Amino acid sequence: MYERSLSLPEAGAETFFLWGPRQAGKSTLLKQRYPDAIWVDLLKSEEYRRYAVRPEMLRQELEAMAPGASRSIPGEQSRGESACTAPGASRPMPGEQFRGEFAFTAPGASRQVVIDEIQKVPALLDEVHWLIENRGLRFALCGSSARKVRHGAANLLGGRALRYELRGLTAGEIGQDFDLDRALNHGYLPRIYESAQPRRLLNAYIADYLRQEVAAEGLVRNLPAFSDFLDAAALSDGDPVNHANIARECGVSATTVKAYFGILTDTLLARWLPRWQRRMKRRLAGAPKLYFEDVGVVNRLARRGELLRGSDAYGKAFENWVFHELSAFVSYREIDDELTYWRLASGIEVDFVVGDLRLAIEAKATARVTSSHLKGLRALAAEHPGLGRRVVVCIEPRPRRTDEGIDILPATDFARHLWQGHLI
Repeated sequence: MYERSLSLPEAGAETFFLWGPRQAGKSTLLKQRYPDAIWVDLLKSEEYRRYAVRPEMLRQELEAMAPGASRSIPGEQSRGESACTAPGASRPMPGEQFRGEFAFTAPGASRQVVIDEIQKVPALLDEVHWLIENRGLRFALCGSSARKVRHGAANLLGGRALRYELRGLTAGEIGQDFDLDRALNHGYLPRIYESAQPRRLLNAYIADYLRQEVAAEGLVRNLPAFSDFLDAAALSDGDPVNHANIARECGVSATTVKAYFGILTDTLLARWLPRWQRRMKRRLAGAPKLYFEDVGVVNRLARRGELLRGSDAYGKAFENWVFHELSAFVSYREIDDELTYWRLASGIEVDFVVGDLRLAIEAKATARVTSSHLKGLRALAAEHPGLGRRVVVCIEPRPRRTDEGIDILPATDFARHLWQGHLI
C-alpha cells in the first residue's frame, strides 16, 4: 500500500471533486482518508439504476440517516433497506420537514459522503448542491471523466467544490523500491505496476476504456475509427500533434480527430503540454505536445513490446516518465508555474520548462550525456540570459555538473530532488 502524495481535506471540511484516470487508486485513497464516510458506489448496477431513475432518493436516504447509524460501504447493503439507510433509522413522516441541525452534526457522526463514479449520474449533483446548502454535508465526488458532467450542463455546484486530480504512482510515492525499468514497461497504475503480467492487464484496461468510457457513454459513433485513432495517437506520445496526418491515417476528418483528442483529455487518458511563448528574437514553432497519462497504455497501443535501455522506444517512454513526475509534482504541490516546452523553428528544443524560465529540463535516456545533448539548453540560455537552473535527466550512474553549470542528474536523483522540493 503506497502513501499517496495528494493531500485531501479533513473529513467534513470541504466538498470536492476527485478526478483521475481509471485504476489510478482514487477509491483506495478515499477509503484510506475517510474510513467512516458514507459511500454511494455507482459502479454497482443496482445503485446506478436506482439513482439514475430517481436521483432525489439520495437526499431522502441521507435525511433518513439517524445519528450513530451504520454507514454503507461498497458491496454492503442491508436487506430491505436502501444502500444509504441503516436498519431502524428514523424516517420523517410524509411532508414533515427537518428542523434545526442535521443528523450528521451529532458528535462522532460522519459528515463526509463519498459518491464514486459521479459522472455516471450527473443529476445527483443537484441533490448534492441542496444537501450542502441546507444540511451542511460535505461530499467527495469521485470520477474518471469530467466530460459528461461538464458537457452535459450538469450542476457544478457553483464554485462550492474544490477540484483535485490523482495521477498514477510517482517515484516519490514508491520510494526506495522504485524501479525505473519496471515503471517504463508496466506504467504507473498501481495494480499494473505491481503485476507480474502487465500486458494482459493493459489489454484489459484499454478494452474497458473503449467499452465503458467511450462506447457506454456514447462519446463516439464510430468505435472502430476511434480505436484506430488511439493507436495513431499513441505513436505521437511526446511529440507535437499534427491533426491532418492522424486524420489521414485513420480515414476520418481533421475535425473528427480534434474531437477525439478532446475525448482523450476529458477522460484523463492524456494531457497537453503547451509550447512556451514570449516575444523572442526568433520565431517559435510547434503545436502543443500530447502525453498519455500512463506509459504502459502507450506501450500496448504502439505495440512496443519489452523496452530495453538504448532503444528509441525506451527513450520515448523515459520522456513520458519525466513529464509524469513533473506534472504530478506541480499539481500535488499546487504550484502556480505552468509546465511547457520550448522549441525554435530550426527544430532545436527543450523538453520541459517550468514557469517563466525558472527551470529547464531535458530528458535523455542515455548512460553518457555528451555535448550534443546540451544544445537545446544552450540555445535557450542564449535567447534568455536570465534562465534559471538547467538540468538533464538521464541514466548516468552518478550526478555531476558541467563547466557551464548544467546539472546532469540520474533518474532516481532527479525524482528524489524533485519530491524533496529542491528543483521547484
